[in-house]
Amino acid sequence: MPDYETLKLAWWLVVGALLIGFAVMDGHDLGVGALLPVVGRSDIERQVVIHTIGPHWDGNQVWLVTGGGALFAAWPLVYATAFSSLYWAMLGILGALFLRPVGFHYRSKLTSPRWRRGWDGALCIGGAVPPLLFGIAFGNLLLGVPFDLDATMRPHGLGGPGDLLHPFALLCGGVGLAMSSFHGAVYLQHRTTGPIRARSGRAARVAALLALVGFSLAGVWVASLPGYLIVAGADPSGPADPLAKSVVRESGAWLHNFRDYPLTAVVPALAYLGMPGALWLAARGRTLAAFWASALAQAGIIGTAAVAMFPFVLPSSSRPDVSLTLWDATSSHLTLGLMLAATLILLPIVVAYTGWAYRVMAGPVRPEDIEAGHRSPD
Repeated sequence: MPDYETLKLAWWLVVGALLIGFAVMDGHDLGVGALLPVVGRSDIERQVVIHTIGPHWDGNQVWLVTGGGALFAAWPLVYATAFSSLYWAMLGILGALFLRPVGFHYRSKLTSPRWRRGWDGALCIGGAVPPLLFGIAFGNLLLGVPFDLDATMRPHGLGGPGDLLHPFALLCGGVGLAMSSFHGAVYLQHRTTGPIRARSGRAARVAALLALVGFSLAGVWVASLPGYLIVAGADPSGPADPLAKSVVRESGAWLHNFRDYPLTAVVPALAYLGMPGALWLAARGRTLAAFWASALAQAGIIGTAAVAMFPFVLPSSSRPDVSLTLWDATSSHLTLGLMLAATLILLPIVVAYTGWAYRVMAGPVRPEDIEAGHRSPD
């Protein structure tokens, strides 16, 4: 079995990969939902849009469930603290996600225009709110979350819902929504034809501009934000003990990793290359390649936040010394080793099955398919 430090680092990579997997695989169908009223002008067109994600959206939720499970298994203290301190954001995400299954199931049960417009609105909310709130949550991680740990390492959240709505966090929320909408628009260009595809192309250009401008502004803002630095303790090979270290806050500290390790500049570069590259590829009809270029952009934006915060996972703005890092908030050596072995076996199976499912149900969705009677996406 690998040593404890290696396992801690491996699980940081695994959790990051699962978050990126969620952004790529579930992010595009959330983006499609958010764009539903924009790219679908008639009932038939909106049914086409829904059918592009209808066979897959529920399977893509596996990435969210797996990410939450991995967080609980590898970083139980982070799981408990995050779901307590970011409770209102998590509750909003779950509430919005509840609209999706009922929206997909009930929309076509009646032909009433009012009925269908109502469920279209629900699907739009269910697609737009989660990436917005996930972005706000990530913004709060960079700001620091108000929480404390007592002597028994029980977390106590010290903030309210209003504390989550810092202007920087709202900017990050806007970036999250824009990047998801861009990913969904690129996917729609791959799966649709005619006017829907043309509108999706225009939506992709607008979303890319908003995402890259917001990402750049956030980067400039981070340079002046007080970041976190470990000045003592937090032994990478030592036992999990968040109370055994000293942390200071310092303006611009979140940029230290980029300065110390210049090669990490490749990570944000993925966003600046991936989105324009996706637009260029889609304009030339190479929409599948455009989708994967967009996926690289999603990975670049999420990876940039991860590199900036390393080794912090959940910083505490109220008591920096109890901030949770990948070195001191993990499960035991044995747990990490057994979980990693299971992950190395099961994750490739999930990826292979997902790829097979998309391959089987590939191809454009056309209005004539809907008019022929294929009305329900599930």
